[in-house]
Amino acid sequence: MKLYPIEAGNFKLDGGAMFGVVPKTIWNKTNPADENNLIDIAARCLLIEDGNRLILIDTGMGNKQSEKFFGYYSLWGNHSLDKSLAKYGFHRDDVTDVFMTHLHFDHCGGSVNWNKDKTGYEVAFKNAKFWTNDNHWEWATKPNQREKASFLSENILPMQESGQLNFIKRSEGDFLGKSELDFGIFFVDGHTEKMMIPHIQYQDKTIVFCADLIPTAGHLPLPYVMGYDTRPLLTMPEKSKFLENCAENNFYLVLEHDAHNEIITVEKTEKGIRLKDVFKCEDVF
Repeated sequence: MKLYPIEAGNFKLDGGAMFGVVPKTIWNKTNPADENNLIDIAARCLLIEDGNRLILIDTGMGNKQSEKFFGYYSLWGNHSLDKSLAKYGFHRDDVTDVFMTHLHFDHCGGSVNWNKDKTGYEVAFKNAKFWTNDNHWEWATKPNQREKASFLSENILPMQESGQLNFIKRSEGDFLGKSELDFGIFFVDGHTEKMMIPHIQYQDKTIVFCADLIPTAGHLPLPYVMGYDTRPLLTMPEKSKFLENCAENNFYLVLEHDAHNEIITVEKTEKGIRLKDVFKCEDVF
């Protein structure tokens, strides 16, 4: 097995929205804001080469939305999904499986492109199976008013229309020891219904892709919950259980949205679970 970080593009989000009730005087120390109160955000995806399978976890925003839409997110840097795949000698047609932690636009927008004449949409990975779970699919395709702006039908429905959509079969409880993609999955409901957190056994390490459960290293304290979470009071016990396990077992946490800290480990302290070490992906994979 080989792992590769795939940088799908950087953007900015409002720091207050990213930290909920936490005052700016506190979160600005770890995630400094610009003059517009925006903080740096990454769309860091993960590619798993395992035998005949090439599995991509999340796909970033994509590039099919309008200039006005992208203007809300202050895109910066020169990363793209295609350039990042090419860096490691791959093309999107090589991908066999696309696993989506959840279907918010910044996690699955790159799964669907315009067709050639921009009259409709087509899946961006023509040879891949697309993976979500039935509970989250139902949640995303019949969105509540809170998340309606994050679940965009053009990002989601073409996967089903192509016949390439698949559902992860869940067992009882919140952890699936081995999925159809041969890695474990921790299911959480605080951010959105049944978001999936992959746990990948790599050599002698457990690599965890944190999605929006721990978006940046600045979000480790339990009350530091995004304003985007639909059930913030549920996020906190989910984070507690997750981080306790990560600290106890020295898991390596891949941070999807931290533009400056790629992988971290955590440890128990008198103040709770806190940052232990920071790594570049190339130092761990």
